[in-house]
Amino acid sequence: MPPEEMIVVHDIHKSFYSRQHRKRIEAVAGVSLQVRRGETYGLIGPDGAGKTTMMRLLNGLYVPDKGWARVAGFDTAKQAKEIHRISGYMAQRFALYNDLTVIENIRFFARAHGLSRAKCDERIPQLLHFAGLEEFPSRLAAHLSGGMRKKLALATMLVHEPDIVFLDEPTLGVDPVSRREFWDLLTNLRIERGLTIFVCTPYMDEAERCHTVGLIHEGKLVAQGSPKEIASLLPGEMIELLPSHLIAEEIVSSLPGVLEVQTYGRLLRIFVDDAGQRTPQILQALHARGIEAQNVRQAEPGMEEAFIYLIKRFKRGEGQIP
Repeated sequence: MPPEEMIVVHDIHKSFYSRQHRKRIEAVAGVSLQVRRGETYGLIGPDGAGKTTMMRLLNGLYVPDKGWARVAGFDTAKQAKEIHRISGYMAQRFALYNDLTVIENIRFFARAHGLSRAKCDERIPQLLHFAGLEEFPSRLAAHLSGGMRKKLALATMLVHEPDIVFLDEPTLGVDPVSRREFWDLLTNLRIERGLTIFVCTPYMDEAERCHTVGLIHEGKLVAQGSPKEIASLLPGEMIELLPSHLIAEEIVSSLPGVLEVQTYGRLLRIFVDDAGQRTPQILQALHARGIEAQNVRQAEPGMEEAFIYLIKRFKRGEGQIP
């Protein structure tokens, strides 16, 4: 039985020499976290934040400069082979073989993991059914859609029945329907087998499916907690409106009681101390400048708003959330 804490990371650091800056740049800078067995942990952050470096450290592909990490009780720096035996890893560019069929790809990865011919014959039909690829066993991987390729990659990663999987932006570039189907497969698998999932994702709707979310920026873990706990870090209440002129953001930002303004195209999301009191004041200030506001409503903030707020806070030098 794997340990209750499937991933334990303590003050881990990793730096690389940058020719552009002519110095070492810290990609991961003192990250600590824990992931319990059967939990889905989502690591989110902008490009270059350190997500992929963190993923490679956990898989023993990089050795930390400082600190340590354990996966299923195994030291990532010393016992990478043991980790690979009980885990699955889908990198951003997972290498399917385009000139092999669906079933040949699964069989190849099964044999690579040391499964016997009898075990392969048992697992392949199960995985085809799981991934919804039963009708396409003889189709070349090169001829699969993006969503189907992701499902096949997931099937090959699960062929040896790992206890934990690492997924580095697994649905990047895939249409929303295929992304939902992919996550439904993962969720069902976690429920049925108690699978532990560690995923890096740029999609906030995927982050909201996780039990715990860690926000990483410039190699530091800015905040972590459940999606609800992360959203609760936002100040005040949120008003959403669509102004008739872009100068509305500047006007609103200077008003009393306004704590934060975020823009989404022309849409404004305004965080205030009291939505009931501040909404009429905001509308009056906009009207006085000849600006009309449509679709005015009080809304519940989510992960996307929290992500933007926390990154802004970090950039202002206000540090990590305890």
